[in-house]
Amino acid sequence: MRWVIAPDSYKGSLDAASVAAAMQAGIKLADRQAVCILRPMADGGEGTLDALHAAVGGDWLRYPVSNAVGHRVDVDCLLLPDGTVVLEVARIIGLPDAGDSDVKERSSQGVGQLLLALVDAGYRRIAVALGGSSTNDGGAGCLVALGLQLRRADGAALSGSLQDLQYLHALDASGLAVGLDEVSLEIWSDVENPLTGPHGATAVFGPQKGVAASAIQTVDGWIAHFAGLLDADQACSLSNQPGAGAAGGLGYAMQLLGGRMVSGALAVAQHIALAKEIAAADWVLTGEGRSDSQTLSGKAPACVANLARQAGVPVSLLSGAILADDGGDLVAAFDGCYSLCNRPMTLDAAMGEAAERIAQQSQQLARTILAARSVRN
Repeated sequence: MRWVIAPDSYKGSLDAASVAAAMQAGIKLADRQAVCILRPMADGGEGTLDALHAAVGGDWLRYPVSNAVGHRVDVDCLLLPDGTVVLEVARIIGLPDAGDSDVKERSSQGVGQLLLALVDAGYRRIAVALGGSSTNDGGAGCLVALGLQLRRADGAALSGSLQDLQYLHALDASGLAVGLDEVSLEIWSDVENPLTGPHGATAVFGPQKGVAASAIQTVDGWIAHFAGLLDADQACSLSNQPGAGAAGGLGYAMQLLGGRMVSGALAVAQHIALAKEIAAADWVLTGEGRSDSQTLSGKAPACVANLARQAGVPVSLLSGAILADDGGDLVAAFDGCYSLCNRPMTLDAAMGEAAERIAQQSQQLARTILAARSVRN
């Protein structure tokens, strides 16, 4: 059998390439002659660059930028064979690196610094993978790094952290994004939330970044004021556009810069020629750390399943945990959904045994499919 193995990472446990390797190991135990095409996946969040590099290679580029709390760090981005440079927001201002810092003190400035460095180096095709940010500044820090000026009522300059927005009186966008006119900018994300309001960045994603429930309305008001000043010069309110609330408002900033929103998972799939490989396969195997009703909302396994359905190839889901929705949509999207947890265990134990369990379950899936094919023949 010819298999295409295209999982996302099992966050906190294994990256996508390691998951794919474990799946292949299990399949090979059931069928030594199996041909396994490994295509690790991502949806624009943490691990996107590693998945792309594992599948198609490319050249690593490194630049010094500021992380979310202002410390200087060296950050890698990836120059793909087609000339597109992909930067991963999680590597610059990721949540794990923010520590116990106050979310109000964090800034997305490093993202703007990296964009500016790439433009100055002559790159004109840039993709920004938005997932995994620790910031909730409406993209203000990023835009300040690219030339936006924010001022207090007394004229003093503001740096663009979230806490700065409470003092914002006026702004000057005349020097914003100089040099970006000729850049093709893509925004990779699976988030469709607007910037502000009950479904916006602060209300939906703020709490997991440290915004207190009692502060949500206040913080949302700061960001709404900031965006209102910028939107005044736009043909439409970009803050209300789908995806503006991604990455704490970086989706808004990227759209303001002329970026085009695309599905992160679909963009990765296109760059690794996943549809072509699936069309030549007998079976497709995908998975992620935890699958639930949100999986079908642009996550990597849903993208893989859609491509398999279009090609008429069976596709199965093997995830750490599976929480089926009441309507059965998740189960209906795959030809079999399998969980690693076959006995009561702690999360730490399950994560620690992930590679072994992935191989075991993949072996059993392959054995079942081979037996069924043998009966039919």
